[in-house]
Amino acid sequence: MMERLENIEKRYEEIERLMSRPEVAPDLKQLQSLAQERAGIEETVARYREYKAAAKELDDTRIMLDDGLDEELTALARQEIAGLESRLERLHAELKAALLPKDPNDQKDIIMEIRAGTGGEEAALFAADMFRMYSRYAQSRNWGIDIISASESGKGGFKEVIFEIKGRGAFSRLKYERGVHRVQRVPLTEASGRIHTSTATVAVLPKAEEVDISINPDELRIDIFHSGGAGGQNVNKVATAVRITHMPTGMVVACQDERSQLQNKVKALSLLRSRLLDIERRQQEEKIVQERRSQVGGGERAEKIRTYNFPQDRLTDHRIGLTLHNLPRIMEGEIDEMIDTLATTEQTRQLEAQPA
Repeated sequence: MMERLENIEKRYEEIERLMSRPEVAPDLKQLQSLAQERAGIEETVARYREYKAAAKELDDTRIMLDDGLDEELTALARQEIAGLESRLERLHAELKAALLPKDPNDQKDIIMEIRAGTGGEEAALFAADMFRMYSRYAQSRNWGIDIISASESGKGGFKEVIFEIKGRGAFSRLKYERGVHRVQRVPLTEASGRIHTSTATVAVLPKAEEVDISINPDELRIDIFHSGGAGGQNVNKVATAVRITHMPTGMVVACQDERSQLQNKVKALSLLRSRLLDIERRQQEEKIVQERRSQVGGGERAEKIRTYNFPQDRLTDHRIGLTLHNLPRIMEGEIDEMIDTLATTEQTRQLEAQPA
């Protein structure tokens, strides 16, 4: 472990030297690549240097104690040694966690897809509530939100909404949200006060760039049609909506949110790349471990990852047995506690799987 940390520190110092060279400064692509690599390891390097400094301080204090001190200084030295040993133990655990394999997609923007599952109109309304929750969370972190496509229901819900969240680390925070979400509540339209159970499915895709996955233009069928959504007279005069079919897989994506045909095409291609990359990623995962076999099932209640029980003001994440209260705040986007717990649980699982 210490040898790996030493090599990381050497690489960090090498990056610093490279970035200071005059011939590198004009090369923005190389400079950006080096800066990203440095950002990815600088916290680990800082913690490793803190560990080394604490270890040296501990050695020096022990030497002083062995040299013989008066009673008062001996007590102080032993107190300092105890504090340093505790600090080194904490830093060692943090460094071990820092060396866990990183998800290469963690720092990417995401494309999130929310669809109404079982439950009819109430499921569509819940899908709209989920969209609002994630939008508020993104806003709290100063992330950008851009709708790709949306299919509204008759009462203000969403049959489907697909949108991009732009922000460093978006995937690392929201990847735990993929799956089937169940809601138990009394719909506003329910006169008898009977509790309904509905579901919405959530998919979280790391946004794929052109360098991540290549698409052969000859394998695409692109159709242009009139937008069916809001947009004033423009949508009736000009066909701007874009539908792209990926012939090898039969996958179809569409975008009609923008007034420009070109912008809709760019968004649709971005969604297609991300879906294809996600298929590739999941195929690789299945070869390594038999877990997380898919992000989203059929929207059936039995496949749920989480339940939002409004009568009991309770959220339960069934994967880790986490229960939280104050659903109104959670639905306003205050979901950091839930995400932090999921991330910590996953990290603990990885640490336990590591050889001693």
